Amino acid sequence: MDRVWAIEQLESFIRASTVLSDHGRGKRPTYRGDMEYPQGGPGGLIERTLVAEKILNLATPGWRPGVVTTSLDVLRPTRDAAQRAIVELRLGEELRERLDDAAGPRLIGPALHPWVWDSARSLWQSGHYREAVRAASVGVNARAQQKLGRRDVAETELFRQAFTNDAPTLGAARLRPHGDDDGKTARSFRRGIMAFAEGCYASIRNPVSHDEGELHEQTALEQLAAFSVLARWVDDASVVAR
Repeated sequence: MDRVWAIEQLESFIRASTVLSDHGRGKRPTYRGDMEYPQGGPGGLIERTLVAEKILNLATPGWRPGVVTTSLDVLRPTRDAAQRAIVELRLGEELRERLDDAAGPRLIGPALHPWVWDSARSLWQSGHYREAVRAASVGVNARAQQKLGRRDVAETELFRQAFTNDAPTLGAARLRPHGDDDGKTARSFRRGIMAFAEGCYASIRNPVSHDEGELHEQTALEQLAAFSVLARWVDDASVVAR
């Protein structure tokens, strides 16, 4: 991301969405974000808001408030988030270094496998973390089915049949990980992928599909990472058919 440009865009949005006037003592102020007033006012506020939200989605994922504001200034949550994002863009790296928050690698959504992030992105950016994880699980399953040319099995059974050590049969192709030489280690690796896939769908996909309540952002990100690992194994594997 071009940080200088992003900061300029956020600052422009903040200026364009702040209070116009208070109409004198005792009268309520008007805002360019007030629904009673056109949002396409001076400075093209609609366009500036759209640009700001896209920057926020990248700079500070999960920024969207969980409740709708009751303030007359309906853009205030976005403006507050923009102000925080400016600090993050300007000082985030330095703060992490000085506070030892960057001691290890950071996990970010866009760096996950495309099968996972492309499926989850829109839901994630709107704060629907549970649904984002569920969408990722569906996306990985669909891609594996597509690669194998199968629609008759799904999820745990699909991956069990894909990575079994058995030879392929008519209508049931197999997946062989990159560098698979059919040796003892390779066969063990296949079994490990089968077990990992079962864990992803039994312990992650099933709960997010049936339980209630929102996931914590970090928990959801770690669950997306699990599906990303599975996706990379499938994507890198070769199809072996009869």
